[in-house]
Amino acid sequence: MNDRTSGPERAEREELARLLPAPAERDLPPGRHLHHKETLMRLIDQDGDRTSTRPRLLRPAVLLPAAGLALGGVLLTTLAATGRDGAQAPSAAGTGSRAMAPRGAVVLLDRIASVAAKKDEPKVTDDQFVYVKTLQTDNNGSFGGPVKLTEPREREVWMSQKAGPVIDVGLIHEDGSYYPIEVGVPDGEPAVGYPAGLSRPTYTWLASLPTDPDALLQRLTTEITRDQDQRDTPAKDRDQAQDTFDAIGELLRETVMPPKTAAAFYKAAAKIPGVTVDSDAVDAAGRHGIGVARDNTRTGDRTTWIFNSTTLEYLGERSYLIRDTSMGKEGTLINKSAVLERAVVDALREKPSTGKSSTTT
Repeated sequence: MNDRTSGPERAEREELARLLPAPAERDLPPGRHLHHKETLMRLIDQDGDRTSTRPRLLRPAVLLPAAGLALGGVLLTTLAATGRDGAQAPSAAGTGSRAMAPRGAVVLLDRIASVAAKKDEPKVTDDQFVYVKTLQTDNNGSFGGPVKLTEPREREVWMSQKAGPVIDVGLIHEDGSYYPIEVGVPDGEPAVGYPAGLSRPTYTWLASLPTDPDALLQRLTTEITRDQDQRDTPAKDRDQAQDTFDAIGELLRETVMPPKTAAAFYKAAAKIPGVTVDSDAVDAAGRHGIGVARDNTRTGDRTTWIFNSTTLEYLGERSYLIRDTSMGKEGTLINKSAVLERAVVDALREKPSTGKSSTTT
């Protein structure tokens, strides 16, 4: 490789490549991994020639070399590593790897937001249903005890798009059976349904949210606080940053998201303290991707949203322990999911392949 740099610049770029973490659950052969590092160094050199008048690592994500998108997580993660963090982020196998600086997550989430904003906007009416097909694991262990994770199982869900309040929220299909989703029906009291909102995010409700990231974060904080107040959640059990990250993750999993709203969520997530990058994460379908992660220091686990390293499409989520707890040893996997299909259909039990529907991926 022709390295045209010398002195401090070359040392810094070599350090960037050296900081490339050993990915968790990686099955890349050593030669292929070396190829990624060599390609990365060449791209850094090329980009440095064109951006010598701008501060390195602070340029807008849209100015990254076009070839960088093909490298996905390898490029974006390594460009973000500065070595100033110093914290250790364990892999899913429990081995340590250098944590990404917050700037890495900002760059990555900005690129993901840009991709999301360009998607076609589906037409969704109140009498339709959002259909999502996923693979998900379950924990069959006792509450607070060691994790006993099942193999990923297929799950289909149909969610009503009525503004509400509604009682018959939707339907779940798993393990060969159908289960109605009914909410707000306390024993011995008149039935009270749920309106569209954070606990029942319809397409119309999602489209009504502010698309300014700061305003969106404030709206989420208000919604989360109201929900916690209703559930009498003690103040000591509240962590605003983690609760917001978790809420966004829930919304990403089993909804059809308006493009502008999805972009706003990703930009809002970039403002959450403690959000980092996983260079290689694997979803429940076995697909490798780049991850946006956050450590929950209260419960001792890390949750990662997984994206396709090339297209930056959302793939799924995984969670694992970052320290020994009553649930298991550090590195123990506690949850894994994968989104296989999303669509808008006209009736319960209708599938995109069997009826008229508008499908998004």
